[in-house]
Amino acid sequence: MQNKKTEFGDFQTPLELASTICEKIKLFGFQPHSIIEPTCGIGNFILVSLKYFPFVKRILGYEINKDYVCSAINSIKSLNAEKKVVIECADFFGNDWENIITRLQKPFLVLGNPPWVTNSKLGVMKGSNLPDKKNFYKYTGFEAITGKSNFDISEWMIIRKIHWISGQHAALAILCKTSVVRKVLLYAWKHDLEIKEAKVFFIDTKTYFKVAVDACLFWVVGGSSSKKVCQVYRHINDDKYESLWGFDNGKLISDIASYNEFKHLEGDSPFKWRSGIKHDCSKVMELRSINGLLVNGLKEVVEIEDDYIYPMYKSSDISKNKLSLPSRCMIVTQQHVGQSTNVIQQVAPKTWAYLSCHSELLNKRASSIYNRSELYAIFGVGNYTFLRWKVAISGFYKKLDFKVVPPYQGKPVVLDDTCYFLYFDTREEAELICRMLNSDISKNFFSSRIFWDNKRPITVSLLSQLDLLKLAIELGLKDEFTNGINIS
Repeated sequence: MQNKKTEFGDFQTPLELASTICEKIKLFGFQPHSIIEPTCGIGNFILVSLKYFPFVKRILGYEINKDYVCSAINSIKSLNAEKKVVIECADFFGNDWENIITRLQKPFLVLGNPPWVTNSKLGVMKGSNLPDKKNFYKYTGFEAITGKSNFDISEWMIIRKIHWISGQHAALAILCKTSVVRKVLLYAWKHDLEIKEAKVFFIDTKTYFKVAVDACLFWVVGGSSSKKVCQVYRHINDDKYESLWGFDNGKLISDIASYNEFKHLEGDSPFKWRSGIKHDCSKVMELRSINGLLVNGLKEVVEIEDDYIYPMYKSSDISKNKLSLPSRCMIVTQQHVGQSTNVIQQVAPKTWAYLSCHSELLNKRASSIYNRSELYAIFGVGNYTFLRWKVAISGFYKKLDFKVVPPYQGKPVVLDDTCYFLYFDTREEAELICRMLNSDISKNFFSSRIFWDNKRPITVSLLSQLDLLKLAIELGLKDEFTNGINIS
């Protein structure tokens, strides 16, 4: 039963919240002649809209759950509204929406609260409430393999709905995750859909849905406009927006005013940001030093050669206010991606025996990147991994705090794949770059582009947007930068 609840994104909109939203729409001055709710559930939005939009001529509701359809129809009957409202049992992914939309009298309002679940989660559950199985944004290669092609079901639905109102005398009012709104806006603006107005109002999901999710009311009005901005309100009852999201150069911007102030620092940096090592089997590949012994995640004491062991930091280590000495190490089986691992058997037989002993776990690694790879392969490794000095930041933790990572006990420290770093030959280079990145100017540059509620707010893509030479000039450090940094 719980699986079915999750599969169909079963977070019914409370009457109180539906009333608040319809009242907000009325305050906007939007008076629809038609309303359509493609995933109407038990019909709370429809019931409330009858009260707030008494002159609406037609309301259409569609729902895949037959029990909910019956409940919604009974509610409508109790109000004697059958002549105005039609509710049908229908699957969003199989309905002929183009035909339905073209017959709506304008202005029309698309209303609703679509499922809050991703396609990959439904795939694991073997759920049937899915669009066609395909790479939604047409990602290729490594991006698609490592999961970037995963998306929220509501994302797919809302993008279709944005197309319905594009350039039309129509509006959209949808409850959804805030992260979904950003993806939808990015899609709409990249594809030059005709949107006159966009607003986001954050809602308290704990109060209304008993879940801790960043979610909002997403309001969009169709019609042509040259401005690609979205007003962001901290609370659904606020009258003044807190910030403006924007669009520039193919990117979504979290604070367009601050972005414009520091945009001149953007460019192709002479340095390449890297992510840490991806191994997907921490119980085997990561070891902790306990009372002078190496212990793996299975609580086994591990006795292997030193050849393939490197001190390591995880995101949690990098995020600390002060970097402590490494308490973990990682078995690094390759110097570069694709390198043969057979040599380990000759160079370090104990290490090979240890890996072989745990081959069942290593062979179960879920990511398809390990298919047809070398035995015990890793990813995110290259010459840069083994340079002695690094400047690193956590991708997970919600703060801009760059750290110098020195070598430890004669070896370079490696990082896990939730960290990003630059790499240098000398301490002086690393300390200068770290000082620059931790400057207020650098942090303002990044902050204008970061959405902190993302699961991983800091990415290689974000970090790569800052031109460090331009930053050095802005900070008055051009000579120190050009004379002291080896750019290779």
